[in-house]
Amino acid sequence: MAPSQDAAGGVRPAAVTARGWGWRHAGRAKPAVHALDLDIRPGERVLLLGPSGAGKSTLLHALAGVLGDINDDGEAGDADESGSLLVDGAPPRERRGRSGLMQQDPETQVVLSRVGDDVAFGAENLAVPRDAIWARVHEALADVGLSHLPLDHPTSALSGGQKQRLALAGILAMRPGLILLDEPTANLDPDGVLEVRDAVARCLDKTGATLVVVEHRVSVWKDLVDRIVVLQPGSASDPAVLLDGPPDRVLGEARAMLTAAGVWVPGYVPATRRRSGIPAAVTGNLLLAAEDLAVSRERPRRKGFRKIPPVPVQEGVAAQVRAGQALAVTGPNGAGKSTFALTLAGLLEPVSGKVSAAVDLSRGAGIDPYAWKAEQLISRVGTVFQEPEHQFVTGKVLDELLFGPRHLGRGEDRVEELLERLRLTQLVDANPYTLSGGEKRRLSVATVLAASPQVLVLDEPTFGQDANTWAELASFLSELLDAGTAVVSVTHDAEFTRALGGAELRMAATEPVAP
Repeated sequence: MAPSQDAAGGVRPAAVTARGWGWRHAGRAKPAVHALDLDIRPGERVLLLGPSGAGKSTLLHALAGVLGDINDDGEAGDADESGSLLVDGAPPRERRGRSGLMQQDPETQVVLSRVGDDVAFGAENLAVPRDAIWARVHEALADVGLSHLPLDHPTSALSGGQKQRLALAGILAMRPGLILLDEPTANLDPDGVLEVRDAVARCLDKTGATLVVVEHRVSVWKDLVDRIVVLQPGSASDPAVLLDGPPDRVLGEARAMLTAAGVWVPGYVPATRRRSGIPAAVTGNLLLAAEDLAVSRERPRRKGFRKIPPVPVQEGVAAQVRAGQALAVTGPNGAGKSTFALTLAGLLEPVSGKVSAAVDLSRGAGIDPYAWKAEQLISRVGTVFQEPEHQFVTGKVLDELLFGPRHLGRGEDRVEELLERLRLTQLVDANPYTLSGGEKRRLSVATVLAASPQVLVLDEPTFGQDANTWAELASFLSELLDAGTAVVSVTHDAEFTRALGGAELRMAATEPVAP
C-alpha cells in the first residue's frame, strides 16, 4: 500500500503537528520561523497568511521535506532547527511521498518536454507500477481540466495557467495526503487565477487531501478553506502564530490588525504616494520607441543555406517610453508580454521591426539598444526579471546592491536608502537565495535601482509582496517617475497599474504565426 493511500486505494489525508518548531537559515542572524505551535487535522484546508518574510514559504518547504539547508544525512548543517515538525507523526523528510508542493513560478516546475511524461514524473519517482501511473496521469489531467491535450503535447507550448495546472496534475498523480501550494497564482492573469483555484477545489472535493496554501491575496481562497492561520516574522519573544481561526471570524474581528501586518484582506488597497512632479497630461522626452515590432525568445535556425527566422509570439507592436511616465504592459499569460519587455530593454533581438533609443537615452551609444555593450545598457536601461534568482551574482545581499555601482565606477550613496526603503536592512549579510519570495523580488528591484538607469523595465514587480511592501514599492517608483525615470511594468496587478498611472499597452493572446 502506497504511503498516501488508504486500504481502499483512495487518498489518505495527512496530519501536521508543530511543537515549538523554528528554523534559521544558514548565515542568518534571525530565524525565519520561531516557536511555531500548530495542528492541522487530516483533510483540513488552511490558508497561511502573513507579511513578507514571516516564514510561510520556509514552513511549506519544511513540510515537503525539501528545505535546502538540510544535508543528505538529514541534519541542518549550518542552519539551526528547533522543536519538532511532523507529518503523520514523522519528520517530513521521512514522509516525502505524503506531500506534494506546487511553487510560485510555473516555468521552474516543468521537468519534461511532453505533457504526459511531466505528469508521470513524480509517480515514477515513487515507484508506482507502470500501468497504475498512466491511469493516474489520465485521471489527473481530467481533474485539472487538461484532458483535451494529447500526452505528447509539448509543455513549452502551454500558457502560464496551463503550466500551473500541469504542475498540480503531477502532484495529484502522486496521490499525496498533503497538498502544499506556495503562491500558486502569483504570476497568472485573472482567468488563470480562477483556473488554478477551481482545479484545486475539484481535486480536494474528490480526494479529501489536506491543504495548506500560501497566498497574499485572501479573496481568491477565502471561500475554499476552513481556517486562516496568520504568521508573524520570527523573534525570540513572540510566537510564530499571530491569529488562527475560521476565515470570517479572523477577517472580521482582526481586520485592523491584519492590514497593519500587511495582509491583503478583501476590499483593502493600501494608500500610496501620489504623483506630484510632472503632470500626467504633460508628456516627457521620448527615450525608447518600438515600431512594428515582432518578438520571440527563439533563435533563427538554418535549413541548408537558408536562415529561417523564429516564429514570433507577438508582432506589429508599437509603443513609446517617455521620461517620467509609466507604461503598463498587460494581457493574458502567453501573449508575449515578457518577451516584448526583454526586447524593448535590449536583451533580445527583434524578429522584425525595430526598437530605437532617442538621443536623450543613447548618449552616443547608438540607436539600437540590442547592440549596446553591457556597461552601456545597465546605466541606461535596468531590467528586473520575472525570476529574481536570474539576477543574483554574489552570495550576500549587500554585495548584490554594490555590484552595479562598483562595476560602473559610481558612488554607493543610494545603497543605504534602497536597503531602508525596500526593507532589506536586516538582511545585508544574508545569502540572496535564502530570502523569501517577496524579499528576493525587492532585492532584484533594488539591484537595478542601484545603477540609477533612466528606464526601468520590471516584470511582475509586485508578486509575493504583502500590502505594506507593495505600497512602499509603488510609492518609491512614483518618486522615481517624478524625478524623470521611465517605468515599464509587465503586470497583472490592476491596483499597481492604477497607482503608477500613465499609459497601458494591452497585448492579446495570439496563435503562433507560421514562418
